[in-house]
Amino acid sequence: MSAQVADLSTEAERQLSRRLWDPTEEDAALARKTASGLAEAVGEAAAQERLPVIDRLEHLREALAVLAIALARIHGPLAWYLAQACTALSPVLHWRALPADRQSSFGTVVPSSSDLADAERAVRRLHTALTRAATGTGVGAGTDGDGCEGRSDI
Repeated sequence: MSAQVADLSTEAERQLSRRLWDPTEEDAALARKTASGLAEAVGEAAAQERLPVIDRLEHLREALAVLAIALARIHGPLAWYLAQACTALSPVLHWRALPADRQSSFGTVVPSSSDLADAERAVRRLHTALTRAATGTGVGAGTDGDGCEGRSDI
């Protein structure tokens, strides 16, 4: 998931830097609000890893809800970006934290710790990308390995 979001963010950076996408004030405001919602949903890596799987999954689903609500309120390049972000995170919808037999689990699976961590990294990358898109400056320059500018509050 984080690789898909990284590719998506690279494309957004390219479009922003070449002025193929010039976010409107409405885009910028929604990008800021969405970035804030993502930061509230999925916290810093060390804090997330200490949580039980059920709580981590709840936070990831909240992040997807933030993206879906934002997507419903916008059109154009930001909507397309958010739609692709939702698609990248969609495996979260197939995860469960509670035990169940195969016949009664509706095809859901329990995610591994690395699956959860990857999805959480993807949400943090989206936070950074949306924050940068809100300023129209691009999304990739000046970030650390997980795209989070070294911030520990997200």
